Amino acid sequence: MAAAVRRSPLVNARLDAALEAAGLPPFERRDVPTSTLRFPDGAAFRIEIPSTEGPEALEAVLEEADRLDVPVRRVSQGSGVGMLTDAELDRMAAIAADAGVEVSLFARPGAGWGPSASARAAGGGALAAASWGHDQLRAGVDDVLRAAEHGFRSVLIADLGLLAVFSRLKEEGHLPPDMQAKVSVMLPAANAATARVLEDLGAGTLNMPGDLDIAQLATIRSVVTLPLDIYVESPDELGGFVRLHEVAELVRVAAPIHVKLGLRNAPALYPSGVHLSSVALATVRERVRRARLVMEGLERAGADTTTSAPGAAGLAIPVVGRSI
Repeated sequence: MAAAVRRSPLVNARLDAALEAAGLPPFERRDVPTSTLRFPDGAAFRIEIPSTEGPEALEAVLEEADRLDVPVRRVSQGSGVGMLTDAELDRMAAIAADAGVEVSLFARPGAGWGPSASARAAGGGALAAASWGHDQLRAGVDDVLRAAEHGFRSVLIADLGLLAVFSRLKEEGHLPPDMQAKVSVMLPAANAATARVLEDLGAGTLNMPGDLDIAQLATIRSVVTLPLDIYVESPDELGGFVRLHEVAELVRVAAPIHVKLGLRNAPALYPSGVHLSSVALATVRERVRRARLVMEGLERAGADTTTSAPGAAGLAIPVVGRSI
């Protein structure tokens, strides 16, 4: 077996200097410093319930959150704007506005929903969420514009080009100035340099790959100021891990974060509809129960459980009666 190659101190110093010149730390932040960043209202974390697939699911989230005393401040939807009727969009916007809760709707489609063989190949998973060709990009832009027209102020984006177009549309006045882009976990910000690129392109919040360790998240936090969206339980297709016991440390190191509750051992929902309504409602209720476990775990850890109030600054709450 060949001996391991050891770099000289001179080579290591040159590498350190190169990374620092790029505005990056030379190594992972294994010192895991405490983040001093916060949401605009001073909160270190907010609870997010993903896969809230329409107005009935949103009502179920809010009902369960009230019953279990869980401060849900954001929900996200994965089937996409195009899978909701105008009436459903209006109803969902009105419910969220009344509750002071942010809603982020996915801008789709992606390659995995089209005829792309590459996206379905063994090595093609990273391609599935990409806007495959200009027609899919155009459809994604239509989703963004339609969401804004119905009063929504946050969209979930999984394609780099679509994110760039989103930012340009805001600059040119085609979207409201308070419109936010939530970067999907399917557009992976798996290192500090990529996270910074997405921030520079106009991301409002960044979904992290949920299995990044504490040091890796601390490194990313050291170069970006955006809120980080972190699954503490992930769906099976994203790894199926359960990190509820780490939430206090995740908040300490990566604040401000949206603590996201996926659900292991749950059926896939996208695209959702009446044929899956019972599953969609049951799973959002269980996600809220998982969030109750998070809150109790934070209390046992002696962590500050103060979070944002409904309607807090920085929440992309739908605006009823006013569109673009």
